[in-house]
Amino acid sequence: MALWRRSLAEAIAAFAPVFAGCGAIVTDAQHAGALGAVGVSLVFGLIIMVMIYATGHLSGAHINPAVTLAFTLTRHFPGREAIAYIAAQLAGATAGALALAAVWTSKPAHLGATVPSVGAGSAFVYELVLTALLMFVIVAVATDTRAVGAAAAVAIGGTVGLDALFGGSVTGASMNPARSFGPALVSGTWTDFWAYVAGPVLGAAFGALAYQLIRTPTTAPGGESA
Repeated sequence: MALWRRSLAEAIAAFAPVFAGCGAIVTDAQHAGALGAVGVSLVFGLIIMVMIYATGHLSGAHINPAVTLAFTLTRHFPGREAIAYIAAQLAGATAGALALAAVWTSKPAHLGATVPSVGAGSAFVYELVLTALLMFVIVAVATDTRAVGAAAAVAIGGTVGLDALFGGSVTGASMNPARSFGPALVSGTWTDFWAYVAGPVLGAAFGALAYQLIRTPTTAPGGESA
């Protein structure tokens, strides 16, 4: 499939979690916690799951610049195409935030922008670990033929929802520079934004490399794979 078509799929897939997930944050803020942390986490997990089912066969459903960079690092994705994917993801996430801004003109909850409840350094560590866990699962189900392929979307969406449950109140559990970039740009909220770029990018790299290390077969004495 042509790169522009795959990039468009990535833009649409990145639009969805911002409009749905950040929209859930806004709705929760506007309606006195009607969804709650569990409800918001569920929305993020479900929207990622359904977008993987919808676009995984088209673009691979990276949806996340950190994922694209990690796949490039581990040679599962051509570097020459990474820029197009990342640009599309950022554009899609920004479009999602703009759509929310068109509905919620007062920009409640900063349109779901990620603002940590801890110091920037602690937020960086949280985002790094959350993303490393997510990327470990992504690499396992997306690149290892021994994994159950049909369940990939459920596993990844479940990981996003789980990370959001225990990390959402700390950092917003972004795990995705594009997801943080869109609402930050449209609402003008850049609080400790660097942590939402550096943490996910490094975390995704660590998660991908960790799975690569575990998966790589070693040769036992006698020439057999261990």
